[in-house]
Amino acid sequence: MPTEWTVRAITRATLPVLLALTLVELGSGLVLGSFQTTLFRYPSLLVLVPVTIGTAGNLGSVLAARLSTAFHLGRLDFSPSDDMLAGNAVATVALSLTVFPVVGAGAWALSALLGGTRLALATVLLVATTSGAILAVLAVLVTVIATYAAYRFGLDPDDVVIPVVTNVSDVLGVLVLFAVVRVVV
Repeated sequence: MPTEWTVRAITRATLPVLLALTLVELGSGLVLGSFQTTLFRYPSLLVLVPVTIGTAGNLGSVLAARLSTAFHLGRLDFSPSDDMLAGNAVATVALSLTVFPVVGAGAWALSALLGGTRLALATVLLVATTSGAILAVLAVLVTVIATYAAYRFGLDPDDVVIPVVTNVSDVLGVLVLFAVVRVVV
């Protein structure tokens, strides 16, 4: 598939996606607002929100960049038996299991320094790690689906996949974090 790299072509491919994702982000803000009381009660969770959704988006973006490069090189096969695809998915989830405990410890430590911890370190670590693992799996699914959809619709994945992954990860990040908080806290 030849790629047309003009401002018009990129705008035509990207603008509808960005407009739709703006509406999705508004939904995320509404969900976040509904958990305001919980966030103010547990300041370490308040610190955890932006870092969790940002880190999930970053993990998905790294995977999206790798899949987009593989796509352009003609090395991406959307088969479940594709070792490159499976390896990148496993690496993304494994990285989340390394990064999110550090994110949780950092959120707890920052809250402790500012005098606002009401949750035990173990609880914050459990929330961060569980949320991160779930988000990593969801980010992998969203990234693969978005890359495949770009391929099927003849779009350049470089133009659309990363915005889709980061925005959807923001929304899922808020939903997953608060679902885990409701179960754990």
